[in-house]
Formats: sequence, C-alpha cells, structure tokens
Amino acid sequence: MNLKGKIFKGIGGFYYVHTREGDYECRAKGSFRNRREKPLVGDLVELTPVEDSEKERTGNVVRILPRKNELIRPEVSNVDQAVVIFSLRNPAPSLNVLDRFLINMERREIPTVIFFNKSDLCESEEDSCYAAHLREIYERAGYPVLVLNTREEHFREEVLRILRGKTTVLSGPSGVGKSSITNWIHPMAQMETGELSRRIARGKNTTRHTEFFYLDDETYVLDTPGFTSLFVTEVPSERLMYYYPEFEPYRTRCRYHTCVHIGEGRAVCAVKRAVEEGGISEERYQSYRQLYLELRDMERY
Repeated sequence: MNLKGKIFKGIGGFYYVHTREGDYECRAKGSFRNRREKPLVGDLVELTPVEDSEKERTGNVVRILPRKNELIRPEVSNVDQAVVIFSLRNPAPSLNVLDRFLINMERREIPTVIFFNKSDLCESEEDSCYAAHLREIYERAGYPVLVLNTREEHFREEVLRILRGKTTVLSGPSGVGKSSITNWIHPMAQMETGELSRRIARGKNTTRHTEFFYLDDETYVLDTPGFTSLFVTEVPSERLMYYYPEFEPYRTRCRYHTCVHIGEGRAVCAVKRAVEEGGISEERYQSYRQLYLELRDMERY
C-alpha cells in the first residue's frame, strides 16, 4: 500500500519523507529521469515501502503530487511563506538587497515576513530609532515585521506563532543569525552557526544541504544558504512598480497611465509627490529607482 508524505530532506540521491507512519529513506523511481522530473524538498509524494530492506522504513518515491509553487535557489516546493532575516548590526542591513528578495517572493506570490535580528546590539538611542524606522518602512509597504533578540525568550513564542502551521523558508544574507534562530526554535536541528568573519564582517555559509525541519503538525522550517546579492532579471522595467505595494494607492493618480515614476516631474507623478510628502519612504523609492535603471540598461543590450 502506498503512503503519502512530504520530502523534508534530500542528500545524494536519497529523499527523506515524513509520513504518519514515520520517516522513510527513499530513492526515486527511474521513471522520473525518463520524464525529466526531479523530486524536490517540500514535495508531497506517494511512496511504496520496501519490505525486504535491511534498513527500517525505506521505500521508493513513485509519484509527485501537484506543486503550488517552486523555488530555484534553494530548490524547494510548496512553500507557504518566506521569512527574510536581516541583522540590525554586524552586518548592517542592505535595504536594496532586502527589496530584491521581496520582489522575487512577490513574483512567486509567496507571502513574506521580515525579521530584523540582533536588536540587543542596538544600545544607543540612535540605533533604536533606526530599528523603529525600518519597521515603519516595511510595515507601511504591507509586510509583517518582527524586531527580535534571540537572548529574550518571549520572542521565541512570537516566532513560533508566525511559523506554526506553515512550511517556511528562512533566508537572508550570511551572518544574520538564520541558523542560530533555527537552533533556537528547534534545538534538535543541531545546525552549525559559524563565526562572523572579523576581517570582512560577513558570515560564512554554514548550511550545506536542503532540509526542512519538522516542528509540529504541518509546521516545517528550512534554513537556506546565505546570499549577498539577488538579481531581478525576469521583471520588465516598466512592470517593476507593481512589486512595490505602497506605490499602488498613488500610482493610479499619476496624470499619465504610462508614468514609471522616474523621469516625470512632481506635478504629473503622484508617486514622487508621495515620496516628498512622506507617504512613501525615500529609501524604498531610491531602491526602486536603482533597480529600474539597472533593468532598463540591461534591456538595451
């Protein structure tokens, strides 16, 4: 009898599947190669147990159930939400990189929550004001934001509330504490956390394979390798504005429907007026402007 389960780890051609009967170590049937299909971590699958195996609970993946989404880096599927983590200090956050990540998730219609970690390093009033400013920028853009400190236990319950009942990808630049947060919410993960490089103030990538950690019923978390930059190459420049949700209330008030909010004057561009009046943050607008110009230059060649 076939069993249904979820692939939570893939290493060297083996797929580890969580089912109601327990976890199974599986191989994929050769028919997948013939169809040029590949099981992904996160896939819901059917497996056939191998009864005469020397190992306990082994099987063959025989069918991949329909996916609701798929990511390329990391190669995972059926993601309910992404949590992108940036630290407030050591390393300082790059909002341009954060915005690129948000655009990539918007393209795939994957809801995103933002964690700003290491609030314990914000010792001055200026640092605290900056943390509050970042929270305001992204909450105004429509994203849930949590400013946290893993040294304080009450944040752990808040993080678990956000994760509960969902399959979540944790991502962000290296050194911001992704693996530390995974260990914090699930100590059995026993993940390496690495030490921040003193020479370049950037963390080492310590995540070496793709694995969702099972927390409880329907709750899985994947810590992904860190990134330092993201390319937004599949979005036409004239459509970039649609990936900035806070532009929407103003975009329709521009005098011309072809307005891209770059070269147009304040008198005809409602988005530019909103930036000057504080309705849209200057940081987000400058991020948009930089990405727009990058995409337009790429399109020329």
